[in-house]
Amino acid sequence: MARGCASPRASSSRCCRSRTAAGGKARRRTGSAAGSQRATCSCWRSLEWSPLRRERKARPSSFHRAGRATCPPRAGATMSTRPPTRPPGSVPAVLLGFQPALALTGALCLQQNLGSSSPGKKQSKENTITINCVTFPHPDTMPEQQLLKPTEWSYCDYFWADKKDPQGNGTVAGFELLLQKQLKGKQMQKEMSEFIRERIKIEEEYAKNLAKLSQNSLAAQEEGSLGEAWAQVKKSLADEAEVHLKFSAKLHSEVERPLMNFRENFKKDMKKCDHHIADLRKQLSSRYAAVEKARKALTERQRDLEMKTQQLEIKLSNKTEEDIKKARRKSTQAGDDLMRCVDLYNQAQSKWFEEMVTTTLELERLEVERVEMIRQHLCQYTQLRHETDMFNQSTVEPVDQLLRKVDPAKDRELWVREHKTGNIRPVDMEI
Repeated sequence: MARGCASPRASSSRCCRSRTAAGGKARRRTGSAAGSQRATCSCWRSLEWSPLRRERKARPSSFHRAGRATCPPRAGATMSTRPPTRPPGSVPAVLLGFQPALALTGALCLQQNLGSSSPGKKQSKENTITINCVTFPHPDTMPEQQLLKPTEWSYCDYFWADKKDPQGNGTVAGFELLLQKQLKGKQMQKEMSEFIRERIKIEEEYAKNLAKLSQNSLAAQEEGSLGEAWAQVKKSLADEAEVHLKFSAKLHSEVERPLMNFRENFKKDMKKCDHHIADLRKQLSSRYAAVEKARKALTERQRDLEMKTQQLEIKLSNKTEEDIKKARRKSTQAGDDLMRCVDLYNQAQSKWFEEMVTTTLELERLEVERVEMIRQHLCQYTQLRHETDMFNQSTVEPVDQLLRKVDPAKDRELWVREHKTGNIRPVDMEI
Protein backbone atom coordinates (compact mmCIF):
# COMPACT_ATOMS: atom_id res chain seq x y z
CA MET A 1 0.00 0.00 0.00
CA ALA A 2 1.35 3.47 -0.84
CA ARG A 3 2.40 5.67 2.06
CA GLY A 4 -0.01 8.45 1.06
CA CYS A 5 -2.99 6.13 1.44
CA ALA A 6 -1.77 4.08 4.37
CA SER A 7 -4.29 5.71 6.77
CA PRO A 8 -7.18 7.21 4.74
CA ARG A 9 -9.18 9.93 6.45
CA ALA A 10 -12.81 10.80 5.98
CA SER A 11 -11.87 14.29 4.89
CA SER A 12 -9.76 12.97 2.03
CA SER A 13 -12.61 10.70 0.90
CA ARG A 14 -15.02 13.65 0.95
CA CYS A 15 -12.44 15.66 -0.95
CA CYS A 16 -12.28 13.04 -3.70
CA ARG A 17 -16.04 12.73 -3.90
CA SER A 18 -16.52 16.48 -4.09
CA ARG A 19 -13.94 16.72 -6.80
CA THR A 20 -15.71 14.05 -8.82
CA ALA A 21 -19.08 15.70 -8.33
CA ALA A 22 -17.75 19.04 -9.49
CA GLY A 23 -17.08 17.52 -12.89
CA GLY A 24 -13.33 17.73 -12.63
CA LYS A 25 -13.18 21.46 -11.90
CA ALA A 26 -10.68 20.95 -9.15
CA ARG A 27 -8.35 19.33 -11.62
CA ARG A 28 -8.54 22.35 -13.92
CA ARG A 29 -7.79 24.85 -11.22
CA THR A 30 -4.33 26.38 -11.12
CA GLY A 31 -2.38 28.38 -8.62
CA SER A 32 -1.62 27.99 -4.96
CA ALA A 33 -5.18 27.09 -3.97
CA ALA A 34 -5.21 24.01 -6.17
CA GLY A 35 -1.73 23.13 -5.06
CA SER A 36 -2.77 23.47 -1.44
CA GLN A 37 -5.74 21.18 -1.95
CA ARG A 38 -3.55 18.60 -3.70
CA ALA A 39 -0.99 18.79 -0.91
CA THR A 40 -3.56 18.28 1.83
CA CYS A 41 -5.24 15.31 0.16
CA SER A 42 -3.36 12.07 0.58
CA CYS A 43 -5.32 10.48 -2.25
CA TRP A 44 -4.28 13.23 -4.61
CA ARG A 45 -0.68 12.80 -3.57
CA SER A 46 -0.96 9.16 -4.53
CA LEU A 47 -2.46 10.02 -7.90
CA GLU A 48 0.06 12.74 -8.55
CA TRP A 49 2.91 10.15 -8.43
CA SER A 50 3.11 9.36 -12.09
CA PRO A 51 4.74 6.27 -13.57
CA LEU A 52 8.25 6.51 -14.91
CA ARG A 53 8.53 9.15 -17.55
CA ARG A 54 9.94 6.68 -19.98
CA GLU A 55 9.63 2.99 -20.52
CA ARG A 56 12.95 1.22 -20.38
CA LYS A 57 13.18 -1.34 -23.08
CA ALA A 58 14.79 -4.51 -21.80
CA ARG A 59 18.01 -5.49 -23.46
CA PRO A 60 18.61 -9.05 -22.39
CA SER A 61 22.11 -10.24 -23.10
CA SER A 62 23.06 -13.70 -24.25
CA PHE A 63 23.92 -14.40 -20.62
CA HIS A 64 20.36 -13.59 -19.53
CA ARG A 65 18.98 -15.66 -22.36
CA ALA A 66 21.16 -18.56 -21.30
CA GLY A 67 20.05 -18.01 -17.72
CA ARG A 68 16.40 -18.24 -18.62
CA ALA A 69 17.09 -21.56 -20.32
CA THR A 70 19.05 -23.02 -17.45
CA CYS A 71 17.51 -21.35 -14.43
CA PRO A 72 13.72 -20.83 -14.43
CA PRO A 73 12.53 -17.86 -12.36
CA ARG A 74 11.14 -18.50 -8.91
CA ALA A 75 7.46 -18.37 -8.22
CA GLY A 76 6.28 -14.80 -7.76
CA ALA A 77 9.18 -13.26 -9.67
CA THR A 78 8.14 -10.63 -12.20
CA MET A 79 9.75 -10.95 -15.59
CA SER A 80 7.92 -8.04 -17.23
CA THR A 81 10.08 -5.42 -18.90
CA ARG A 82 7.56 -2.60 -18.23
CA PRO A 83 8.38 -0.64 -15.07
CA PRO A 84 5.37 -0.62 -12.70
CA THR A 85 3.96 2.50 -11.07
CA ARG A 86 5.75 3.64 -7.93
CA PRO A 87 3.85 5.07 -4.97
CA PRO A 88 5.44 8.13 -3.29
CA GLY A 89 8.27 7.51 -0.90
CA SER A 90 8.71 3.86 -1.83
CA VAL A 91 11.48 1.94 -3.58
CA PRO A 92 11.01 1.72 -7.36
CA ALA A 93 8.82 -1.29 -7.84
CA VAL A 94 10.80 -2.46 -10.87
CA LEU A 95 13.83 -2.90 -8.62
CA LEU A 96 11.89 -5.05 -6.19
CA GLY A 97 9.91 -7.12 -8.66
CA PHE A 98 12.24 -7.65 -11.63
CA GLN A 99 14.51 -10.65 -11.18
CA PRO A 100 16.73 -11.60 -14.12
CA ALA A 101 17.71 -15.21 -14.55
CA LEU A 102 20.62 -16.32 -12.40
CA ALA A 103 19.74 -13.40 -10.08
CA LEU A 104 22.20 -10.85 -11.41
CA THR A 105 20.44 -7.76 -10.07
CA GLY A 106 21.85 -6.16 -6.97
CA ALA A 107 18.81 -3.92 -6.56
CA LEU A 108 16.77 -6.72 -5.00
CA CYS A 109 18.75 -6.11 -1.82
CA LEU A 110 16.91 -2.78 -1.54
CA GLN A 111 13.94 -4.59 -0.12
CA GLN A 112 15.91 -5.34 3.01
CA ASN A 113 18.14 -2.27 3.10
CA LEU A 114 15.38 0.31 2.59
CA GLY A 115 12.42 -1.53 4.06
CA SER A 116 8.81 -1.62 2.96
CA SER A 117 6.85 1.57 2.35
CA SER A 118 4.10 0.26 4.58
CA PRO A 119 5.12 0.01 8.24
CA GLY A 120 2.87 -2.98 8.81
CA LYS A 121 4.03 -4.91 5.75
CA LYS A 122 6.18 -7.94 6.55
CA GLN A 123 9.64 -7.90 5.11
CA SER A 124 10.06 -10.49 2.36
CA LYS A 125 13.18 -12.63 2.18
CA GLU A 126 15.92 -11.25 -0.04
CA ASN A 127 16.63 -13.21 -3.18
CA THR A 128 20.26 -12.30 -3.89
CA ILE A 129 23.52 -11.77 -2.09
CA THR A 130 26.46 -9.71 -3.31
CA ILE A 131 29.99 -10.94 -2.57
CA ASN A 132 32.96 -8.86 -3.72
CA CYS A 133 30.68 -6.89 -6.04
CA VAL A 134 29.35 -10.05 -7.75
CA THR A 135 25.67 -10.89 -7.24
CA PHE A 136 24.65 -14.49 -6.60
CA PRO A 137 21.34 -16.15 -5.70
CA HIS A 138 20.77 -16.13 -1.96
CA PRO A 139 21.62 -19.53 -0.45
CA ASP A 140 18.23 -19.79 1.28
CA THR A 141 16.22 -19.07 -1.87
CA MET A 142 18.64 -20.27 -4.51
CA PRO A 143 17.00 -22.05 -7.45
CA GLU A 144 18.54 -25.13 -8.93
CA GLN A 145 21.02 -24.15 -11.62
CA GLN A 146 21.97 -26.48 -14.42
CA LEU A 147 25.67 -26.58 -15.24
CA LEU A 148 26.72 -25.10 -18.56
CA LYS A 149 28.65 -28.29 -19.39
CA PRO A 150 27.26 -31.06 -17.17
CA THR A 151 29.42 -34.12 -16.37
CA GLU A 152 32.53 -32.48 -17.87
CA TRP A 153 33.95 -30.68 -14.82
CA SER A 154 34.47 -27.70 -17.07
CA TYR A 155 36.30 -24.57 -15.94
CA CYS A 156 33.29 -22.46 -16.92
CA ASP A 157 31.12 -24.03 -14.19
CA TYR A 158 33.25 -24.04 -11.05
CA PHE A 159 35.24 -20.80 -10.75
CA TRP A 160 32.70 -17.99 -10.30
CA ALA A 161 33.30 -17.18 -6.63
CA ASP A 162 36.46 -15.90 -4.99
CA LYS A 163 38.55 -18.14 -2.74
CA LYS A 164 40.29 -17.21 0.48
CA ASP A 165 44.00 -16.70 -0.04
CA PRO A 166 45.83 -19.33 2.05
CA GLN A 167 48.89 -17.07 2.22
CA GLY A 168 47.10 -13.95 3.41
CA ASN A 169 43.86 -12.38 4.58
CA GLY A 170 42.60 -11.47 1.12
CA THR A 171 40.83 -13.46 -1.56
CA VAL A 172 41.84 -14.90 -4.91
CA ALA A 173 39.45 -14.70 -7.85
CA GLY A 174 38.42 -17.96 -9.47
CA PHE A 175 39.83 -16.78 -12.79
CA GLU A 176 43.16 -16.06 -11.07
CA LEU A 177 43.34 -19.70 -9.98
CA LEU A 178 42.79 -20.82 -13.56
CA LEU A 179 45.48 -18.44 -14.73
CA GLN A 180 47.91 -19.79 -12.13
CA LYS A 181 47.09 -23.29 -13.36
CA GLN A 182 48.00 -22.28 -16.92
CA LEU A 183 51.25 -20.61 -15.88
CA LYS A 184 52.15 -23.59 -13.72
CA GLY A 185 51.52 -25.86 -16.71
CA LYS A 186 53.87 -23.71 -18.79
CA GLN A 187 56.51 -23.99 -16.05
CA MET A 188 56.09 -27.78 -15.88
CA GLN A 189 56.50 -27.97 -19.63
CA LYS A 190 59.71 -25.93 -19.38
CA GLU A 191 61.07 -28.18 -16.63
CA MET A 192 60.29 -31.28 -18.67
CA SER A 193 62.26 -29.77 -21.53
CA GLU A 194 65.18 -29.15 -19.16
CA PHE A 195 64.95 -32.75 -17.96
CA ILE A 196 65.20 -34.05 -21.53
CA ARG A 197 68.15 -31.73 -22.09
CA GLU A 198 69.95 -33.32 -19.13
CA ARG A 199 69.12 -36.73 -20.59
CA ILE A 200 70.69 -35.62 -23.86
CA LYS A 201 73.84 -34.50 -22.06
CA ILE A 202 74.11 -37.88 -20.37
CA GLU A 203 73.66 -39.64 -23.72
CA GLU A 204 76.31 -37.49 -25.36
CA GLU A 205 78.74 -38.03 -22.50
CA TYR A 206 78.01 -41.74 -22.52
CA ALA A 207 78.62 -41.96 -26.27
CA LYS A 208 81.85 -40.04 -25.92
CA ASN A 209 83.09 -42.38 -23.20
CA LEU A 210 82.07 -45.47 -25.17
CA ALA A 211 83.97 -44.26 -28.22
CA LYS A 212 87.00 -43.53 -26.09
CA LEU A 213 86.83 -46.94 -24.42
CA SER A 214 86.55 -48.72 -27.77
CA GLN A 215 89.99 -47.35 -28.66
CA ASN A 216 91.57 -48.79 -25.54
CA SER A 217 94.40 -51.26 -26.19
CA LEU A 218 93.73 -53.48 -23.21
CA ALA A 219 93.78 -57.20 -24.09
CA ALA A 220 94.67 -56.35 -27.66
CA GLN A 221 97.11 -59.29 -27.82
CA GLU A 222 94.43 -61.90 -27.26
CA GLU A 223 94.67 -64.53 -30.03
CA GLY A 224 92.50 -67.07 -31.75
CA SER A 225 88.73 -67.11 -31.89
CA LEU A 226 88.56 -65.56 -28.45
CA GLY A 227 90.74 -62.71 -29.67
CA GLU A 228 88.36 -62.14 -32.57
CA ALA A 229 85.38 -62.06 -30.19
CA TRP A 230 87.19 -59.64 -27.91
CA ALA A 231 87.98 -57.34 -30.85
CA GLN A 232 84.29 -57.41 -31.80
CA VAL A 233 83.35 -56.42 -28.25
CA LYS A 234 85.52 -53.34 -28.55
CA LYS A 235 84.09 -52.55 -31.98
CA SER A 236 80.55 -52.91 -30.67
CA LEU A 237 81.30 -50.16 -28.17
CA ALA A 238 82.13 -47.79 -31.02
CA ASP A 239 78.92 -48.81 -32.81
CA GLU A 240 76.93 -48.32 -29.62
CA ALA A 241 78.48 -44.91 -29.12
CA GLU A 242 77.26 -43.93 -32.59
CA VAL A 243 73.76 -45.18 -31.74
CA HIS A 244 73.64 -43.05 -28.58
CA LEU A 245 74.86 -39.99 -30.45
CA LYS A 246 72.03 -40.40 -32.93
CA PHE A 247 69.60 -40.98 -30.05
CA SER A 248 70.68 -37.76 -28.34
CA ALA A 249 70.36 -35.80 -31.59
CA LYS A 250 66.84 -37.08 -32.15
CA LEU A 251 65.92 -36.33 -28.54
CA HIS A 252 66.99 -32.74 -29.10
CA SER A 253 65.16 -32.22 -32.38
CA GLU A 254 62.03 -34.29 -31.73
CA VAL A 255 61.42 -33.92 -27.98
CA GLU A 256 63.44 -31.27 -26.18
CA ARG A 257 63.16 -28.44 -28.70
CA PRO A 258 59.40 -28.81 -29.32
CA LEU A 259 58.76 -28.82 -25.56
CA MET A 260 60.83 -25.68 -25.12
CA ASN A 261 59.40 -23.79 -28.07
CA PHE A 262 55.75 -24.71 -27.56
CA ARG A 263 53.83 -21.45 -26.99
CA GLU A 264 56.83 -19.17 -26.69
CA ASN A 265 54.55 -16.14 -26.10
CA PHE A 266 52.22 -17.98 -23.74
CA LYS A 267 53.02 -15.82 -20.71
CA LYS A 268 52.39 -12.64 -22.67
CA ASP A 269 49.08 -13.98 -23.93
CA MET A 270 48.04 -14.99 -20.42
CA LYS A 271 49.01 -11.57 -19.11
CA LYS A 272 46.80 -9.88 -21.71
CA CYS A 273 43.97 -12.22 -20.83
CA ASP A 274 44.43 -11.49 -17.13
CA HIS A 275 44.35 -7.75 -17.71
CA HIS A 276 41.20 -8.04 -19.80
CA ILE A 277 39.25 -9.95 -17.15
CA ALA A 278 40.67 -7.75 -14.38
CA ASP A 279 39.50 -4.62 -16.20
CA LEU A 280 36.00 -6.07 -16.50
CA ARG A 281 36.02 -6.93 -12.80
CA LYS A 282 37.15 -3.40 -11.91
CA GLN A 283 34.38 -1.98 -14.04
CA LEU A 284 31.92 -4.25 -12.25
CA SER A 285 33.20 -3.01 -8.88
CA SER A 286 32.81 0.58 -10.06
CA ARG A 287 29.23 -0.07 -11.18
CA TYR A 288 28.44 -1.70 -7.87
CA ALA A 289 29.83 1.30 -6.00
CA ALA A 290 27.59 3.53 -8.11
CA VAL A 291 24.58 1.35 -7.20
CA GLU A 292 25.38 1.64 -3.50
CA LYS A 293 25.79 5.41 -3.82
CA ALA A 294 22.48 5.71 -5.68
CA ARG A 295 20.77 3.48 -3.11
CA LYS A 296 22.04 5.70 -0.31
CA ALA A 297 20.86 8.81 -2.16
CA LEU A 298 17.40 7.30 -2.66
CA THR A 299 17.20 6.47 1.04
CA GLU A 300 18.02 10.06 1.93
CA ARG A 301 15.49 11.44 -0.55
CA GLN A 302 12.79 9.14 0.80
CA ARG A 303 13.60 10.15 4.35
CA ASP A 304 13.44 13.81 3.38
CA LEU A 305 10.10 13.31 1.61
CA GLU A 306 8.67 11.46 4.59
CA MET A 307 9.79 14.20 6.97
CA LYS A 308 8.26 16.95 4.86
CA THR A 309 5.04 14.95 4.50
CA GLN A 310 4.82 14.68 8.27
CA GLN A 311 5.45 18.41 8.62
CA LEU A 312 2.60 19.09 6.21
CA GLU A 313 0.24 16.89 8.18
CA ILE A 314 0.92 18.85 11.37
CA LYS A 315 1.16 22.13 9.41
CA LEU A 316 4.49 23.28 10.79
CA SER A 317 5.38 25.43 7.80
CA ASN A 318 3.58 27.24 5.00
CA LYS A 319 6.39 26.34 2.60
CA THR A 320 5.93 22.63 3.15
CA GLU A 321 3.78 22.19 0.04
CA GLU A 322 6.47 23.48 -2.30
CA ASP A 323 9.11 21.58 -0.38
CA ILE A 324 7.12 18.36 -0.84
CA LYS A 325 7.00 18.92 -4.59
CA LYS A 326 10.74 19.37 -4.71
CA ALA A 327 11.33 16.40 -2.41
CA ARG A 328 9.03 14.26 -4.54
CA ARG A 329 10.85 15.23 -7.73
CA LYS A 330 14.20 14.51 -6.12
CA SER A 331 12.95 11.17 -4.84
CA THR A 332 11.68 10.27 -8.30
CA GLN A 333 14.98 11.31 -9.83
CA ALA A 334 16.89 9.31 -7.22
CA GLY A 335 14.79 6.26 -8.06
CA ASP A 336 15.50 6.74 -11.76
CA ASP A 337 19.21 7.12 -11.03
CA LEU A 338 19.21 3.92 -9.00
CA MET A 339 17.45 2.04 -11.79
CA ARG A 340 19.98 3.37 -14.27
CA CYS A 341 22.90 2.37 -12.03
CA VAL A 342 21.45 -1.12 -11.53
CA ASP A 343 20.96 -1.46 -15.27
CA LEU A 344 24.59 -0.45 -15.90
CA TYR A 345 25.71 -2.85 -13.17
CA ASN A 346 23.78 -5.72 -14.72
CA GLN A 347 25.22 -4.90 -18.13
CA ALA A 348 28.76 -4.88 -16.70
CA GLN A 349 28.17 -8.16 -14.86
CA SER A 350 26.66 -9.72 -17.96
CA LYS A 351 29.70 -8.66 -20.01
CA TRP A 352 32.02 -10.04 -17.33
CA PHE A 353 30.02 -13.30 -17.28
CA GLU A 354 30.19 -13.73 -21.04
CA GLU A 355 33.92 -13.02 -21.14
CA MET A 356 34.50 -15.38 -18.22
CA VAL A 357 32.69 -18.21 -20.00
CA THR A 358 34.53 -17.57 -23.26
CA THR A 359 37.93 -17.18 -21.63
CA THR A 360 37.65 -20.14 -19.25
CA LEU A 361 36.62 -22.40 -22.11
CA GLU A 362 39.65 -21.17 -24.06
CA LEU A 363 41.92 -21.87 -21.08
CA GLU A 364 40.36 -25.31 -20.86
CA ARG A 365 41.11 -25.93 -24.53
CA LEU A 366 44.69 -24.71 -24.11
CA GLU A 367 45.24 -27.04 -21.15
CA VAL A 368 43.95 -30.04 -23.10
CA GLU A 369 46.19 -29.06 -26.00
CA ARG A 370 49.22 -28.75 -23.71
CA VAL A 371 48.65 -32.14 -22.09
CA GLU A 372 48.16 -33.82 -25.46
CA MET A 373 51.30 -32.18 -26.86
CA ILE A 374 53.44 -33.36 -23.94
CA ARG A 375 51.96 -36.85 -24.11
CA GLN A 376 52.77 -37.13 -27.82
CA HIS A 377 56.38 -36.02 -27.35
CA LEU A 378 56.91 -38.34 -24.40
CA CYS A 379 55.58 -41.15 -26.59
CA GLN A 380 58.14 -40.07 -29.15
CA TYR A 381 60.82 -40.33 -26.47
CA THR A 382 59.84 -43.91 -25.61
CA GLN A 383 59.76 -44.79 -29.30
CA LEU A 384 63.28 -43.43 -29.77
CA ARG A 385 64.35 -45.33 -26.69
CA HIS A 386 63.00 -48.58 -28.14
CA GLU A 387 64.78 -47.88 -31.40
CA THR A 388 68.01 -47.24 -29.51
CA ASP A 389 67.66 -50.55 -27.73
CA MET A 390 67.14 -52.28 -31.07
CA PHE A 391 70.25 -50.68 -32.55
CA ASN A 392 72.22 -51.54 -29.44
CA GLN A 393 71.06 -55.10 -29.78
CA SER A 394 72.25 -55.14 -33.37
CA THR A 395 75.71 -54.07 -32.25
CA VAL A 396 75.85 -56.98 -29.80
CA GLU A 397 74.71 -59.66 -32.24
CA PRO A 398 78.09 -60.00 -34.01
CA VAL A 399 79.68 -60.42 -30.60
CA ASP A 400 77.25 -63.21 -29.78
CA GLN A 401 77.98 -64.93 -33.06
CA LEU A 402 81.74 -64.88 -32.51
CA LEU A 403 81.40 -65.99 -28.91
CA ARG A 404 79.48 -69.04 -30.09
CA LYS A 405 82.40 -69.87 -32.41
CA VAL A 406 85.04 -69.71 -29.71
CA ASP A 407 86.75 -73.12 -29.63
CA PRO A 408 89.57 -73.61 -27.12
CA ALA A 409 90.86 -76.70 -28.96
CA LYS A 410 91.03 -74.88 -32.27
CA ASP A 411 92.71 -71.94 -30.63
CA ARG A 412 95.29 -74.30 -29.10
CA GLU A 413 95.94 -75.93 -32.47
CA LEU A 414 96.47 -72.61 -34.16
CA TRP A 415 98.72 -71.37 -31.44
CA VAL A 416 100.75 -74.60 -31.35
CA ARG A 417 101.20 -74.61 -35.11
CA GLU A 418 102.49 -71.09 -34.97
CA HIS A 419 104.65 -71.35 -31.91
CA LYS A 420 105.71 -75.03 -31.72
CA THR A 421 109.33 -75.76 -30.96
CA GLY A 422 109.45 -79.48 -31.80
CA ASN A 423 107.41 -82.57 -31.38
CA ILE A 424 110.29 -85.03 -30.55
CA ARG A 425 110.04 -86.03 -26.96
CA PRO A 426 113.07 -86.72 -24.82
CA VAL A 427 114.10 -90.40 -24.01
CA ASP A 428 116.21 -92.12 -21.30
CA MET A 429 119.94 -91.88 -21.50
CA GLU A 430 121.80 -95.12 -22.41
CA ILE A 431 125.18 -96.28 -20.88
